[in-house]
Amino acid sequence: MDIHLLLSNLTNPTLLFFLLGVTASLLKSDLEIPASTSKFISLYLLFSIGFKGGQELAHSPFTWEILFSLLFGLLIASFIPFYTFFILKRRLGIHNAGAIAAAYGSVSAVTFVAAASFLEAEQLHFGGHMVAVMALMEAPAIIIGVVLLRRYDNGSDAQKTSLGSLVRHSLTNSSVLMILGSLIIGLIADSKQAEGIKPFTTDIFKGFLAIFLLEMGMVTASRFRAFRQYGWFVSLFAVLIPALNGSIVALCSIWITTDPGNRFIFAILAASASYIAVPAAMRLAAPEADPGLYVPMALGVTFPFNITLGMPLYMFLITLQ
Repeated sequence: MDIHLLLSNLTNPTLLFFLLGVTASLLKSDLEIPASTSKFISLYLLFSIGFKGGQELAHSPFTWEILFSLLFGLLIASFIPFYTFFILKRRLGIHNAGAIAAAYGSVSAVTFVAAASFLEAEQLHFGGHMVAVMALMEAPAIIIGVVLLRRYDNGSDAQKTSLGSLVRHSLTNSSVLMILGSLIIGLIADSKQAEGIKPFTTDIFKGFLAIFLLEMGMVTASRFRAFRQYGWFVSLFAVLIPALNGSIVALCSIWITTDPGNRFIFAILAASASYIAVPAAMRLAAPEADPGLYVPMALGVTFPFNITLGMPLYMFLITLQ
């Protein structure tokens, strides 16, 4: 792995603010980001990414690569929960296995935002259609997780929850709705009028990301302690499975696109895990699953791994080809 790339990522100001948040939580500091402020910043980040993606998409013709990218994203989001479910169900039970599989098959919008910042630091570009790929990858993983729950546990509440309501819930989730809606607005907005909000969508983006990751660091440290009772297996899973998924997709994505920025986004989408949309859906479909397990796995282990070691790893693999 390129040591310079690794050191550059580890000294990125946004990552350092994340580590500051972890430190503040471990020291039991009274440092706090108000919940309303955190929600506003998260919505702003999704709005900015979605709008810029829509603008880029508006200026590029629809191609076979875009179509294949959308299909590839759906394939990733369907296959990952399927195979991870069978790895997990013997050790953690049907309900936890279904919820964790859905989380790791789905995507993390915050990790996507951090990946966009990483690419900008590397002076690399990614296509606006990758925002649409991310938005479309939320629902399939949830559906696969629920289908597996229904198949292997006849007494599960997943039997009583319609797939239609789960799809609707996943697509109307605030993060998905915001980024997909912003993408559409960016796509149809007049270019000259869009220039007027460019300072808001671009210039202040990294500052808001730093503050948001500060809060994410505090949340991560507080939730990491919640699942220690489950032992080494879940910690290893939360590192090795994302690393495997991201690495394989980083290499295989060359069949879809030769653009390194797009390939990197594919890798990070495959490696990330949802800790917002999936937990909300699993409260309906699998209330027996322990959110004190699958939320800290995604947020407390996988997210920090991806933004520290994962991103340089995936970029290194891409540069080999």
